[in-house]
Amino acid sequence: MAKKIPQNTRSYTDRAIMVGVEIGNQKSDFTLQDSMSELERLAETAGVMVVGSTTQKLDHPNPQTYIGSGKVEELFMLVNELDANMILFDDELSPRHLRELEKHFGLDISIIDRTALILDIFAQHASTREGALQVELAEYEYRLPRLTRAWTHLARQTGGGAGRTGTVGGVGLRGPGETQLEVDRRDIRRRIAHLKGEIEKVKVHRRQYRRRRQKYGIPVVALIGYTNAGKSTLLNRLSHANVYVANQLFATLDPTTRQVRLGNQNQILVTDTVGFIQKLPTTLVAAFRATLEEIGEADLLLHIVDINHPNALEQARSVYQTLKEIDADKLPIITILNKIDLLNDPDQVQRTTSQFPNSVAVSAQLGIGIDKLIQKINDFLFETMHPVTLKIPEREENILHMFTQFGQVERLEHDEQFIIVVGSIAGRYLARFLPYQIMPDTIP
Repeated sequence: MAKKIPQNTRSYTDRAIMVGVEIGNQKSDFTLQDSMSELERLAETAGVMVVGSTTQKLDHPNPQTYIGSGKVEELFMLVNELDANMILFDDELSPRHLRELEKHFGLDISIIDRTALILDIFAQHASTREGALQVELAEYEYRLPRLTRAWTHLARQTGGGAGRTGTVGGVGLRGPGETQLEVDRRDIRRRIAHLKGEIEKVKVHRRQYRRRRQKYGIPVVALIGYTNAGKSTLLNRLSHANVYVANQLFATLDPTTRQVRLGNQNQILVTDTVGFIQKLPTTLVAAFRATLEEIGEADLLLHIVDINHPNALEQARSVYQTLKEIDADKLPIITILNKIDLLNDPDQVQRTTSQFPNSVAVSAQLGIGIDKLIQKINDFLFETMHPVTLKIPEREENILHMFTQFGQVERLEHDEQFIIVVGSIAGRYLARFLPYQIMPDTIP
């Protein structure tokens, strides 16, 4: 099924046709139409005009062109009819798919998959050196297996985002019998190794910074959520700051930390993190590991959900899946149902709240419910003692010492290898002991 999309008056350089495929054996929380609508928003964020779209249902992707041969011919005619110069696929294409499609459509038509589009948006929005390094690494790791003559020569591929480091590193001298592609692959591998070294320095710096924060005992709260759920708006509301906010996907990319006072003497540090999205490219998750570690090191996660979005539950599941991928799914979470001021049905707040345990409804834009949220954060981190049962290896007595320093021990048992601790601890220290926490009925 193909269709034209009405054009607006904005001037665009790229005119794209979107392609979506529903694979019979693949399960997704999002419908194909929902995913295509999100792809259109991604395209708009990247500065691309979508002029048409087409979809197909398949049992399995075509091993050569991803879509069926008949759909390829239909798409070719649609490209000519709508004067498009770009084709956007809603899924990540394999190197073979890209090569075959480029052969069919020629080098004048750009074949872009969802991963490449998201990488381009990240490149545009990376405003710090750290963000630029991570985006560039993800780009090169994505490009390497997909190199064709269409990509050469890479010395001409200058960086497009703020803070980008520019070319691949110049033209290397060819050895006997080397093709240009082999030279480019070698240059990219060299650049990837350099970027990984630079990012490792970033990780060391962040680790030192986190140790200093822990020394002062100020709890760290990380804002997480689907892109455009309102994380930056909430950070501005809590901290009275002026973090950039825009009604677009991935408006902010680089993490921002602000100090927040909880209406009394208690203080916390709140970190705004990169927004999540379904089908988040694995290259990005890997490259942004240093940044995403901020989430894993937090004492509490605030999960912001756009309650007004028709796919709010599906978006929340995507966030939980990403948390699992970065080993942060066991951290304590308060869910914030944001944008209640945009609801037409007031009863929806009650219905949605019942679907999210430990949640609070707010409007970060108007400040509705913020006092209740602050009280909930304060209660969890400072006022409430949380019962825990820990299984600590005997060799890690420093963990036991830390617990006796910050918590209350009710029962202590030793065996040959472990120390079993039953007690309670304030929420601001709870995350430090999660790796050792077990359910009471699993005690030997």
